[in-house]
Amino acid sequence: MPAAQPLHAVVIGAGIVGAATAVELLRDGHRVTIVEPGEPGGTQAASYGNGCWLSTASVVPMSAPGIWRKVPGWLADPLGPLTIRWRYLPHMLPWLVRFLLAGATEHRVMATGRALRPLIADCPERHRRLAEEAGVGDLIQGQGLLYVFPSRAEFLAERLAWQVRQETGIAWTELDADALRQFEPALDRRYGFGVFIEHGGHCLDPGAYVAALAAHARSLGAALHRGRATGFRIEAGRLRAVLTAAGAIAADRAVIAAGAWSGALAAAAGDRVPLETERGYHAVIETPDVAPRHPVMPSDGKMSITHMAHGLRLAGQVELAGLDAAPDWRRSGVLRDFALRLFPGLPRDLPEARVKVWMGHRPSIADGLPCIGPASGCADIVHAFGHGHIGLAAGAMTGRLAADLVGGRPPVIDPAPYRPGRFRRRG
Repeated sequence: MPAAQPLHAVVIGAGIVGAATAVELLRDGHRVTIVEPGEPGGTQAASYGNGCWLSTASVVPMSAPGIWRKVPGWLADPLGPLTIRWRYLPHMLPWLVRFLLAGATEHRVMATGRALRPLIADCPERHRRLAEEAGVGDLIQGQGLLYVFPSRAEFLAERLAWQVRQETGIAWTELDADALRQFEPALDRRYGFGVFIEHGGHCLDPGAYVAALAAHARSLGAALHRGRATGFRIEAGRLRAVLTAAGAIAADRAVIAAGAWSGALAAAAGDRVPLETERGYHAVIETPDVAPRHPVMPSDGKMSITHMAHGLRLAGQVELAGLDAAPDWRRSGVLRDFALRLFPGLPRDLPEARVKVWMGHRPSIADGLPCIGPASGCADIVHAFGHGHIGLAAGAMTGRLAADLVGGRPPVIDPAPYRPGRFRRRG
């Protein structure tokens, strides 16, 4: 239904959240300008290089009780699943303390899981509708998602994670060794237990999907401004313009969806958000000799493995080193080597030309929840960033929620858990 009072909204960022927000705003009858320095769907964006999963079960935050004991290991092992570069530690120490406290008790972990669930509960269906509207419906698949373990004992060792999933309404089917072998015959036989989540999906090409959404927005009338937003002109508490390196863009509303680069813009709008970049890596094995039938996540690898349009994508790793540090491409090699152990049918002598690597920046907030809602310093500016590992999955719902907040509509879900003001000091 078109908005009663059309507005000019500037969407800062053309990743999955920004592109989805732009489409939703246009559907509501608003005029939209997208501000993006790179190519929508390009390699500079986290949306391009993610694990391809549209997981309804990604409700478990990274921080958990007792995780503080692992910090020395994160510092000592530069190629572990999660590592912190020594030189960056002083800068990120306040974020790290907040992160550890956020998962200090099971109660806090459960509360975070309940808050994350509405953002992703119907994500395969929402993305399918968006993709079909943009003419790329074939990119969204719904075969479900498979978690594999060496044995049921390893599954039971992750008790809290699966309790969070169970109590947030996620159903699954357990597979013993024989059933798992029939389900995924290419899998190494050391895996003897699986958990299949039927209500889950994946995207065959996230970069192409985001590019198609941005192109669809432009076909509906959105303007694309090539450049980086630098701030806002706010007068008497009202937004007058979004500032860019090329000049000011007059605007009634703005949405900050710039991913890991959103922190300075949020501060300019009155909110200091504990935002960090989780540097994630992927490797894509082109024309793999074998591939799983379903997207797979091995418990001992903490990575997603998905057969996508361009090959077998292996995505994971968390490196805390800031926006400017050079990539450590050995981390992509860790992903490749694990895949060779996971699927014995892959050739041991893969030529480098068949393995494409990438590094990008997940925008992660210390308490495990994104920042979505009106800015504290100007209600005409809406935050929509900080989704960490669920950016692709949560992008469709976030786009709808951000559009509701811009247009003053009843929000599609309760935005209270994601409010920007939750980080303001009280008293």
